Amino acid sequence: MQEQFSRTELLIGKDAIKKLQNAKIAIFGIGGVGSFVVEGLARAGIGNFIIVDNDNVDESNLNRQIIATHKTIGKPKVEVCKQRILDINPNANVKTYQEFFMPETKGILDSTIDYIIDAVDTVTAKIELVIRANKLNIPIISCMGTGNKLDPTKFEVTDIFKTSVCPLAKVMRKELKAREIQKLKVVYSKEEPIKTNAKVPGSISFVPSVAGLIIAGEVIKDIYLK
Repeated sequence: MQEQFSRTELLIGKDAIKKLQNAKIAIFGIGGVGSFVVEGLARAGIGNFIIVDNDNVDESNLNRQIIATHKTIGKPKVEVCKQRILDINPNANVKTYQEFFMPETKGILDSTIDYIIDAVDTVTAKIELVIRANKLNIPIISCMGTGNKLDPTKFEVTDIFKTSVCPLAKVMRKELKAREIQKLKVVYSKEEPIKTNAKVPGSISFVPSVAGLIIAGEVIKDIYLK
């Protein structure tokens, strides 16, 4: 039993560990949610990563993104994230794309990928990821809004068409219905957003992180149980 994953193996078994080590996961968006998704996946033993984000680490990221420290400010998120994965598991394979994913984006996704994680902010990108996942027959899980929220116990895993409260989920339901997409696994919060006068959403350390770890848990379970 490899010592690094020995405690995990006690829970899920040797065969499941092998499945995780062979799996390839694509994570879009390495922010408050996505960075914790990667953390959970790397520590669970996922062996192959594709990480996509155009941004550099900013000082305003320090309150919620696990890759953000004063030492990483100004560096590309994908490069900081890759180094963190390899610091946790030097045997992992990590491919990075420092770019915004949009409908005109070429490549990145193909049939070798086992799971897609949508942790991006823009509806256009989220919809396009769902469309491509469906075309390639790749499982996908999408995160709804975590901004302006304070209660991490309000998150649920469900289908997009069973969601309520979340403004982003409402837009997604409309857009997916217009495209005749009938299902999408999501993590969303039933907490009413806190109203602020700011142009950007407020955030705190323990809300997007919880959403990210919930997503990581769902992906891990879906992979080793299939």
